[in-house]
Amino acid sequence: MRKFLLPLALVLNACTPVTPLGPIADTATRGVTSAEVNGSGLPPMKSFGAPHVTAPHISNRDLAIDFIELSFRLESGRDLPVFTRFEHPITVRVTGDPPPSLSPDLTKLIYRLQTEAGIEISRTSSSRANITIEAVTRADIRRALPQAACFVVPNVTSLSEYRRARRSARVSWSGLTTRDRLAIFLPNDASPQEVRDCLHEELAQAIGPLNDLYRLPDSVFNDDNVHTVLTGYDMMVLRAYYDPALASGMTRGQVAARLPAILARINPEGESLPPRYSARTPPAFSQAVQDALGQGSTTAERRRAVNRALRIADEMGWEDHRSAFAHYAAGRLAQLNDPVAARAHFRQADAIYARTPGTELHRAYVATQLAAHAISDGDGMTALHLVAPHIETAARNENAALLATLLLLRAEALELTGQVAHARTVRLDSLGWARYGFGPDWAVRAKLREISALNPLKARARS
Repeated sequence: MRKFLLPLALVLNACTPVTPLGPIADTATRGVTSAEVNGSGLPPMKSFGAPHVTAPHISNRDLAIDFIELSFRLESGRDLPVFTRFEHPITVRVTGDPPPSLSPDLTKLIYRLQTEAGIEISRTSSSRANITIEAVTRADIRRALPQAACFVVPNVTSLSEYRRARRSARVSWSGLTTRDRLAIFLPNDASPQEVRDCLHEELAQAIGPLNDLYRLPDSVFNDDNVHTVLTGYDMMVLRAYYDPALASGMTRGQVAARLPAILARINPEGESLPPRYSARTPPAFSQAVQDALGQGSTTAERRRAVNRALRIADEMGWEDHRSAFAHYAAGRLAQLNDPVAARAHFRQADAIYARTPGTELHRAYVATQLAAHAISDGDGMTALHLVAPHIETAARNENAALLATLLLLRAEALELTGQVAHARTVRLDSLGWARYGFGPDWAVRAKLREISALNPLKARARS
């Protein structure tokens, strides 16, 4: 379940496949460029071009374990009895009141699923579509499922139909033996990036695995929500999911028996790579992170939760992205009351990520925090060194909110080092990405003010 979003500016609910409210609670949980400024005073919105996807370097023995755990378990921990997928070409339609950014982002995603995962999937306007993406307001979604920003559910085609069936076995994933019809509900009044992020995660779960695993560093099938668009790892999992050797109705043992040959065919490099055999993540860790970064907890409860996460990571002997993420969360919570401790947690997180393969995007998030501290100290050169390696990472991962944040931090650092004209150019460049990442003009301007306020030169000028 996507229960939180890494906070860059605004606190947003996350995308979540829906859980029935009745006795069968086993469901898996989890822009357009413009030629005109339109009077906003901001430059046109930017959008990403062709994706820059890298193939995962993973042992097939690790990949087989991941595949089974992703495919035969729900995020609630309940096992699924059989493997399910679509057994025919998949059609997708859009209904409701979609924002302008949804259509191009959906077209791009479908093309990636066709070319990278080899899935027969296409758009249609027919009411007989296998997958209906209904664009509704966030308020409508919250009325249906208060903690979700978006969700996916089987055997319905509209939000009103889901409301009528929400307490029945009809919308239970564990009751399926194959997939034929389902609906995804996305917000039409969120930022273009939030809509796209929901689209990637929900469509991936609609056609593929329903579980999330914290141990996966390079995947949207991970509750840390660092990755927001489908990665090379995700596409490989989906390619295996739709391999002809598998079929709906297979048991765990039947799928496991066929996986070695499938993975050898689609990931030949993985045959010779040594396995890592990452330790499973105890549910207590997932709950602790949720309590620390999710909604509905007091500050004291959040601190206790993040301390639990750190303790579990230490007891498990982790030296991977899970331990680093716990330190990142601790740093976020400590920032207001203990900036020295916050910086120490961020540095520890960065050091662990640096030793962990596949965590370049994770480090980019940490860099925003460390650079913010450096700017507050008036140390523009350090801030420039911190953000420089990660701007390309954010762009490659199509994270406009993160990219805009890094560029805005770079602009403030440039001003601190006397490069005012260059700072102005970088700041202007950031705004087009900010419009995609943060959405409405007020959100973009709020982000501008937030980062500008870090600069001690401007603080002195205001005083």
